[in-house]
Amino acid sequence: MAAVFFPIETTPMPWLRRHLNFDAMIETIRRRAEELPDARRKPTYPLADAIMSGFAMFSLKDPSMLAFEERRDDSNMKTIFRIGQIPCDTQNREILDPVDPDSLRPMYNDIFRYSQRGKVLERFRFQGHYLVSVDGTGHFSSNSISCPSCMCKTSKNGQKTYYHQLLAAAVVSPGEDAVIPLAPEPIVKQDGATKNDCERVAAKRLLWKFRQEHPLLKVIVIEDGLASNAPHIRLLQELDMRFLLIVKEDDHQYLFNEVLRAYDADRAITLSYPNGDDPKVSCEITIVHDLPLNASNSDIRVTFVEYSEYAEDGTRLRHFAWITDLEVTRENAPEIVAAGRSRWKIENETFNVLKNHGYQLEHNYGHGKQNLSTVLAMLMMLAFLVDQIQQLCCPLFQAVSGKIGSKRLFWERQRSFFYHFQFPSMRELHEAMFWHDGKKLPGSWLMGRTFPELRPEVRPNNKGDTRRRA
Repeated sequence: MAAVFFPIETTPMPWLRRHLNFDAMIETIRRRAEELPDARRKPTYPLADAIMSGFAMFSLKDPSMLAFEERRDDSNMKTIFRIGQIPCDTQNREILDPVDPDSLRPMYNDIFRYSQRGKVLERFRFQGHYLVSVDGTGHFSSNSISCPSCMCKTSKNGQKTYYHQLLAAAVVSPGEDAVIPLAPEPIVKQDGATKNDCERVAAKRLLWKFRQEHPLLKVIVIEDGLASNAPHIRLLQELDMRFLLIVKEDDHQYLFNEVLRAYDADRAITLSYPNGDDPKVSCEITIVHDLPLNASNSDIRVTFVEYSEYAEDGTRLRHFAWITDLEVTRENAPEIVAAGRSRWKIENETFNVLKNHGYQLEHNYGHGKQNLSTVLAMLMMLAFLVDQIQQLCCPLFQAVSGKIGSKRLFWERQRSFFYHFQFPSMRELHEAMFWHDGKKLPGSWLMGRTFPELRPEVRPNNKGDTRRRA
């Protein structure tokens, strides 16, 4: 069945980024969705409509597919999310279940490249590179529901738990609250029997795919202690990626003994300075150059960086240690430490937001028999990417978000406006949210209003104001 395409007015205003406003990104995602292969013989609904329906559900932060199904006759789904026919919840799950998760990667890559061309990535540049934080997270767990792709663990009492995980990556910066998520990599059943094995094998796939998709991008990979081993470091070197990896004394006894020998030989560099946020706390950084990773891999030479914070009485409050192949000096050591600590943004600004701030990553929207759980998680992450790009560079989104305050209330009001009124684009919906005073209906809000920070005036479109009660 041929896909139904609903054109809308997309002429960019001076304050809108041409490819990085919401409506333009929706067009980009829809275009890629229409290119996906569909093995069904006589489809009732186009695959692209099912893909866009899943994306729209997460973009609107609907709590379930059943709640989303209530919008099936909503004209905003057609004008804003470019959906011709909205499948019911059961049909949507059946259509998405056999979709290959890798087929969604071009949607991420298109938006990433537009961000790169639009200089959004310049805000994330660190020593001529970009910091890419990598970590794994779970997105499904059940004692009764399972599929052939599920991983399984058995507790001591014999209870089986079936689960799915993703290895996620995001471009981060110590000075940015927002992140730029990359296409995640599913951790699959065949990856291994332990958490360590699973993440390491999935990391190989993720990094290889990333390098194939972005062959010239200069990156510094920041990861936890699971990655600070010789095979992984050799992989990073092979892919021409720099690294900044956490190390722990329990796992790297040989390395820490070498650090002690460097102290005795007066080869360690130490600098102390007051904490800028709390003058009662002092910071100390230790640098040791040219150390062997371990006894078995003495050819891998690394720089050891240790950071500690101390209270006035000498109590150590915080302690971190990394190995890196970056050039570390007295002058740039605090920046290196800040970069290492930004690894937590994959936890705080990514996983925590996805689980607790509207996206509901761990909620079971559908499990399926093949790839449904993973496909839905990737569509959720894609919606998160679109939101993060808006947060970074869309003045209208920033203005509305700043006026409303909390993101929870922002998503709540966006759903309310979406449900009650018709809009030709998300741009106009957000404009209505910005001018809304809680008393007047759309149509009278924008007439004669000015938006001095963004554009000279707001006019209804050529066909008249289309916003009315649904």
